[in-house]
This record gives sequence, structure tokens and C-alpha cells, in this order.
Amino acid sequence: MLDPVTLAVLKGRLEQIADEMDATLYRSAFNPIIAEAHDACHGIYDAATGATLVQGKSGLPVFVGAMAFAVQAAARAAAERGGMVDGDVWLFNDPYEGGTHANDFKLVRPVFRNGKLYCFLASAAHWHDVGGAVPGNYNPAATECWQEAVQIPPVRILRRGELDADVLAILKANTRLPDSLWGDLNGQLAALELGARRLANLLDEYGDGTVQDALVQLRERAVKLMRAHVAALPDGEYTYHDTLDNDGVRDEPLTIALRMRVAGDTLTLDFTGTSPACMGPVNISRATAIAACYVALKHLFPDVPANAGVLDAVKFELPEGLLISAQRPRPVGGYTETILRMIDVIFCAMAQAAPERAMAQAYGTINALSIAGYRTDAERKGQRWVMFSFFGGGHGGHCDGDGLSHGNAPISTATIPPVEILEAAYPVRFTQWALRPDSAGDGEHRGGLGAIYEIELLEDSAEAFVFGERGRSAPQGIAGGEASVPNVFQYQNEGEWHTPPMASKMLGIKLARGERVRLETPGGGGYGDPARRDAGARAHDRAMGYVTNAVTKAVTKAVTKAVTAAGESTVVDAKATKEQQA
Repeated sequence: MLDPVTLAVLKGRLEQIADEMDATLYRSAFNPIIAEAHDACHGIYDAATGATLVQGKSGLPVFVGAMAFAVQAAARAAAERGGMVDGDVWLFNDPYEGGTHANDFKLVRPVFRNGKLYCFLASAAHWHDVGGAVPGNYNPAATECWQEAVQIPPVRILRRGELDADVLAILKANTRLPDSLWGDLNGQLAALELGARRLANLLDEYGDGTVQDALVQLRERAVKLMRAHVAALPDGEYTYHDTLDNDGVRDEPLTIALRMRVAGDTLTLDFTGTSPACMGPVNISRATAIAACYVALKHLFPDVPANAGVLDAVKFELPEGLLISAQRPRPVGGYTETILRMIDVIFCAMAQAAPERAMAQAYGTINALSIAGYRTDAERKGQRWVMFSFFGGGHGGHCDGDGLSHGNAPISTATIPPVEILEAAYPVRFTQWALRPDSAGDGEHRGGLGAIYEIELLEDSAEAFVFGERGRSAPQGIAGGEASVPNVFQYQNEGEWHTPPMASKMLGIKLARGERVRLETPGGGGYGDPARRDAGARAHDRAMGYVTNAVTKAVTKAVTKAVTAAGESTVVDAKATKEQQA
């Protein structure tokens, strides 16, 4: 058993290795989604099981949860093909084995000590374009995985430290942006090389056995703390369900249903009531579903160390054939929308057991938008360009205060790419980038505000593709808080504004120079009874323009409740309403 000081030092040193790998990739990647938005992660994984041992603090948590499955997949492939040796790096994007979707390329590097496998280092990052029918790969109309992107099984990209030119040639032939792919791949390889050097230095300094003891103890601590948190919850069954707008192919809502059972120090997440796997690309694999649960639990219990011990106190009931346990060839490209809804239902079920731990629903969609075309200026005539980005919205209110306005999705620590970077890289102009008034759910603590983005095309022509959610149902509040507002996407054609037939998903939108697309994203749901909101907070919201001067439903409801509570009348009192407004 290590003493607490040594354990704390090793914990910090191990996390620093993962953080340095993250920073190395962010500084060297060509793709703004990695370099600016930080859509990537790195970690250290168990040699025997692939379980997460250490993750970086700036990497995407959903990747960390899924990467255990990716490491296992690479290890299986190596066992079938002669095993791993020092200097090998395995690469693949199979979403059914490693989770998430085909844009996310996983690289796995074994670390050997004295000829014996000690652990794995792994890197995951969102590559800009990897083939498929839609530039950027968020194809809302895909009905099988091959329509989304090229499918690469686990293969060696480095053999004993030497780059495999044949594999690289295949990768470059299956992208619209080969230079971006080459830069991102090199960034990931460099991050793993740095991680291997840093880990070797640490092991030389403290000894292999001491570091291994630290990894074991850190996982044991996570298990104990997680079980203690679960044991503090009231025993019982807590249920919640929510819906997706549609799957992009059939315009029918899809249900994600949860029965959360607490029994002593064991938590069971039962998703058996969820819709079956669908035709369109909002399916996810089992690996991705478990990773989404990991992220939700880390939000609810943030002090638990970020390793596989988080899930040791959790049982999953996740039968095959569901929307959230789909198998090849069901399309999974829109996985982000589905795991956001999984997090929503976990938060809302937890709100019934311990509302002080939960937060209301966030805006619930990344609004994946790509605009693509060819350059027409003399210097770059005929050059392919693909702008892909995701966009922000409001987070839910919570017991300590209002939700965050214009934040990124709670599946990640990524940031929204800056407008200056997007305008510099692509022939577009943002004519609006602002908070969306009246978009937050009301409550004692209101939700954060959503945003408005309007983008003008500066080239002769282009095509736009959008893959979003929450176009038909707004994010919900908890503990008496109110819902926010739905997502709105619009596009211009010949001076007229249009909305997609399926509200939040559409491909092949033809744009001419000067035409625009517009996103109005949801705010977060509210927390607590709106009648309890502080008058000063309401005045501040109006002064800042977060809430307009119109007589709102929330003010009317607050006055109705106040009058009813006084026993005077159950009808809204006009004078009381006016006073409350003032």
C-alpha cells in the first residue's frame, strides 16, 4: 500500500502525461475541430483488460469511456495477426468495436517494459472528412454504415516504428481533404510518442511495480467512492423517458427510456424500454452507450477519480437490437444526438432521487453543420473546401444557480470553434453570432441561453448539410423548472427562408453566393419553481436582454401561484401581474 503523498504525486504525474499528449495533438493538428475545438482525447489503459487507468483533463470524456473497447479491439486484432511488438501503432475507426462514429480515429500503442506488455497508450480524434456520401460525414439520410464513411478495421499504421505506406495510401484515397488527414495523423502519432517517453521516464524514476500499485489503488478508490455515493441515494426505482425528433429517414419520434434502480451501493441502469434500432443514423453501439453513461455519472459525481472504477458499481441492462445497442450495418454517424438524450434521461431520473445532484436538461444537440464546395478564386481555383463545425446552446439550471449560456454539449470538454478561425479557413461570413433571447427554461434558477448563428456564403455555390435534434421537443426542466424552446434551423433560397421537412436534419441544401443558413439553438431547462426566482435576478435578465419586456408565461404563472397561495383567487390578478413585472 502506497503512502498518500506518493499516491498523490503519481496520480498527478500520470495525469500530466495524458494532458501533454492532448496538448501535443492540439498544437499540431491541421483540422480546426481538433486544433481549436479539442475534439480528441488521450489516456493510459490496462494491459490485460483495456480498462481506463488515466485520462487527460482536457480530452473528451465520451472518448475515454469508449476507448477501453477500442483498446480491446486492437488487442484482439493483434492476437489474430501475430501479436504486438514494441513500436507498433494500431489504427482504426470501426464504431461498433471502439464506439462513437467513423470520423473518430483511434490509435493504440502498446508500451513494453523488459520485453513484457506493461500498458497501452491510446489516442482518439475527430478527422475532418473520411469519405462517405456527405462532406464531413454527418449524413442524415444514411441507412447503412458504408454511406457514412470509409470503414477501417484495426490495422498497423506503424510497424516496429516504421510508417506503413500502403495503409496511408488507402486513408488518403478515402478523404476529400488528404492534407488535413495527414496532419491529424501525424499529430496523433507524435502525441503517442511523447506519451511513451514521458511514461518511460516515470517508470525509470519510481519503478514499474510502484507505478502499477498506484494505478490499482486509484481504481479501488474510484470504486469505493462511487459505491458510497450510490449508497447515499434513497433505494428505489426512478423512471424517465425522452424522445429524438426522428432518425433522418422516417419522420417518427424515437424513445430512450430508463429505469434507474438503487439498491444499497449498487446502481442499475435499465434501458430495455428504448426503441429498437432504426433505419437512420441515430443508432449507437453498446460501447458508445456505456461511454455515455460514464459521462453522465461523472457529471453527477464529479469527485470520483476518472477511471474504470466509475462503472464497477453500475449494472447495465442493455439488450441487443435497441437504438442504443445497434450492430453493423446500422448507421451510427449521428451518435452525438443520441448520447445527449441518454445523458438527459439519466439526469432527470437522478433528479427524482437527489435533485441537488442533478441539473436540468441542456440544449441537447450539437447541430452538426457542414458547408462544402469548390474554390473559384484564381489562386485556389477548383480546390475542395469543407467547413464542418458544431454549435453551442444553453445548459440546464441547477441547485446552485442558473445554467451556462452558450456552452458546449455536456458530452465533452471541447470548445466551439471561434468565429475568427472559421471565417479565416472557409469562404463564409458570420452575419450573426449572439445569445438567443427568451430561449431559457424558467425556474428558481433558469437555464442558460441558447445562441443564434447566421452564416453567409462568400463563394459562387455550395451545398449545406445539417444534422441536429430538439427541433420537435424542447429541453425539460427539473424540480418544478420549465422547459426551454426547440431548436430552429433555416436556410435561404432565392430570397425565401425555408425549414427542413424533418425539422432538424437535411442534406443537399443548395446555396448561392450571398445566401445564408441560420441556427437558433435551445437554451437549457429551468431548475425549481419559477415563483421562487429572485426579483433582482429577473430584473437583471430583463436589463441584459435575456428576457424580453413582453408579459411572459413565467411572470403570469408566478403571480398566479402567489395569489392562489394567499387564498384570494385562482384567477390571474392583472394588478399583481403588473406589479410583478415592475
